[in-house]
Formats: sequence, structure tokens, C-alpha cells
Amino acid sequence: MENFSHFNGDGRAIMVNVSGKLSTLRTAVAGGTVLVNPETFDLIVCTKMEKGDVLAVAQVAGIMAAKKTSDIIPMCHPITITGVDISFNPDKERSAIDITATVRCKGETGVEMEALTAVTVTALTIYDMCKAVQKDIKISDIQLLSKTGGASDYQVES
Repeated sequence: MENFSHFNGDGRAIMVNVSGKLSTLRTAVAGGTVLVNPETFDLIVCTKMEKGDVLAVAQVAGIMAAKKTSDIIPMCHPITITGVDISFNPDKERSAIDITATVRCKGETGVEMEALTAVTVTALTIYDMCKAVQKDIKISDIQLLSKTGGASDYQVES
């Protein structure tokens, strides 16, 4: 258990004490993809889905999710997020909506979980708004793309 920071000496779960860390600017970027059929893709990008503008609603849902991450991931610290940006890259050729979430804070712990949660809830919202017209929607490739600040930086291999 010594390699896992979320367990105490007795093997029980703890929230890591970050009070000794320096407050730094921290950024995390996560990505993911929602794969739909060509008809559903057109409904999304032309804002013709019966439930409304899918990407606008999903964007707001992702921002809200980043702000609530510590409420749903047990060992996440409640942090003051200083910025969240959710962007989309619709790819007609693949009938895919690629999602990128960038989250920033100034603090003692990073925002990787907030970025990953933002992407996940954004993708789930797209799924929810489109499930009436397509049942076999796929959500894939949710991953941390990069992080800066703190003890180490990370960049996914291309």
C-alpha cells in the first residue's frame, strides 16, 4: 500500500493531505469522443435534435461537472477552479464529436479529475440528448491529454 497515496498505514482510505504543497497554477486537458451514425451527426451539428442544441447543453453540463467533481469522486479535494473550457471538434468523416476539456486552478492540488469528469459528463449529455434517435452511440477514448503545474508535467504521447 505504500505506493498508493490514498491509503493510510492500516490500508484504509484517506484524503491526501496537500497542506504542505505550494500553491501553483495548474492546468489539465482531457479528451474523449462520441461516435454516432451520420444521421445523428447531422442532427447534432445542424442543431435539429428535438431536445435542442446538443453541443450547447453538453458544454454547460461539462462545466457544471468540473465544478462538482469533489462531490462525486470520494478522495478529490474541493478546489477553487479558475477556468473551464469545453470545446468540440465535429468530424463528419468519422461521424464523431471529439471533446476537449481544459480546467485551471491556482492551488495545492491538480485538476486532472475535474478535466476528466468534464469530458465524461459532456459525452454522457450528448448521449442523453441523442438516445431517442440512436441507441448504439459509443463513448470512447476518454483520457488525460496533458497536465502542468505541481510536482510534474504530463503530455500524452501522440
